Order: sequence, then C-alpha cells, then structure tokens
Amino acid sequence: MFIEQLVNGLTLGSSYALIALGYTMVYGIIQLINFAHGEIYMFGAFAGLLLVSLFGVNIFIAMLGAMAFCMVLGMLVERVAYRPLRGKSSRLSALISAIGVSIFLSTLMALIRGTNTTRYPEIIEIHTYHLWGLDLSSLQIIILVVSALLMVGLQLMIQRTRLGKAMRACSQDLDAASLMGINSNRIISYTFAIGSALAAAGGVMVGIYYNAVWPYMGTMAGLKAFSAAVLGGIGSIPGAMIGGLTLGVLEILGVAYLSSSYKDAIAFGILILVLIVRPQGIMGQKITKKV
Repeated sequence: MFIEQLVNGLTLGSSYALIALGYTMVYGIIQLINFAHGEIYMFGAFAGLLLVSLFGVNIFIAMLGAMAFCMVLGMLVERVAYRPLRGKSSRLSALISAIGVSIFLSTLMALIRGTNTTRYPEIIEIHTYHLWGLDLSSLQIIILVVSALLMVGLQLMIQRTRLGKAMRACSQDLDAASLMGINSNRIISYTFAIGSALAAAGGVMVGIYYNAVWPYMGTMAGLKAFSAAVLGGIGSIPGAMIGGLTLGVLEILGVAYLSSSYKDAIAFGILILVLIVRPQGIMGQKITKKV
C-alpha cells in the first residue's frame, strides 16, 4: 500500500535527516564536509547497545546516554583532527583528515567488536496500531515523534537562543564574529557536539528498528545523509530535514515498486541529478562570488 510505504520512507528518512543535520551545521560554519560523521552515528548505535546490554535501560535512556557520549566524541574529533588544520592549510588537507578519521573510527570499532552484525536486545514491546487504515508499529511512532521533536528543538535553539545566534553569526562570517567577541573555536566545538548528538540518536533508533548494528554501518548511511544534505541545500538546516525525509521516501518507494537492488543507486542518482540541475539544493541559496 502506498501510504504504508510512505510511512516507512518517513521513518527511514528521519534517520537520514538527523545525520544530515550534522553535515549541514558543520559545513555552514567552516565549509568542511565531516566525512567522519557517519562513524559518529555508528558509535552512537553501539553506545546505545552497550547501555541496553549492560544496564537494561529503556530506549530513551539509551538514546540520551549515546547522545552524551557522541557529543564528547564529536568535540574530540574536532579538536584533534580539524582544529589544527583550520586556517593553516588548504581545505583538501582537512578533507583528507576527515576521511582518515572515518577509516580510523570504523576500524577501531571492528577491532573492538568484530565485523559481524550484533543484534539489539528487545527493549521495547512492539504493538501494532490500526489508524486510518494503516498498520503502524509503536516503534515507528516513537521514531517519528522523537525525530520530529529533535528537529524542531534544534530549529528553535538555532533561532531563539544566544548559542544559536552565535552559530548563525559564525555561519555568516567567521572572522567578523570573532572580532565581535564570539569565541569561534568554542562555537565550532559546540556545533560538532550538537550534530554528533543528533547522529547518535539516529543510530540508536535505526539499531533498534532494524535490530542490527555493525562497525561499517556508518559508511553508507553517512554517504546517503550527505546526499540528503546536498538535496536539501548544504548549509540549510530546514533543507537537511526536507532532504533526509525526501530521500528516505524515494528510497523506500524505489524498493517497493522497482527493485531492492536500486536502493543505494537511488540516493546517489538523486545526488548527481541535483548537482546537475540545482547545485544549491532545494532550500539552498545560490552564492555569487565577486571578483
């Protein structure tokens, strides 16, 4: 049924949107594609698994714990791998550093946990609800509601808090913001922390939803989330949300009505199409450089 596939697509797309927000927030301030962000998402999934396995906590406590852990991890990655290169070398050096951190983190987890898939324990009793002719599981409802709350909360934080105002100032002009007394290094570190926390929440929800996590799960998810960020307009927070949800819906509809073999091709086909037709994305703005 089309509507049920649409709900499945929104469920998957919400995880893409949470990851894509980290990409777009970092790029909006320092024009860097943090290719290690997918691995932060993976570490968040494993952090939630650890909390569930050792302490038997519920989904919400596991998510909060994973978010807190990944906030620290994201800030550490920014401090060690990106800050020393910022403003002192070409952007290519920072990009290579990001790829190196991505490989390091996934390999580290493979050494710790092995390369096999690990199943999540059953931490939530799943019920099926029949609403308006649809069959919705309680887990789908939780994922959609939590994702919506996180995305709305981020938007409110960006628009209505002093931290959000400082982040917007750094996004517009990092040097001018520093001259006005804003600690740009601290704001960038906070940006990495917030983006990492959102990715961790997505990792826990995906791990529980698909009942599986593995060390290389962040690679493809990160690339698809990057495609979603480009689709929505890299640097635009509402664009990342729209891009993630759109990509998830198109991917699920492609699997349902075409073939599962097209699942990954859809995301990257959309990326190529957007770069050709509208490089700035759905909500991005075209920037003209003055010579």
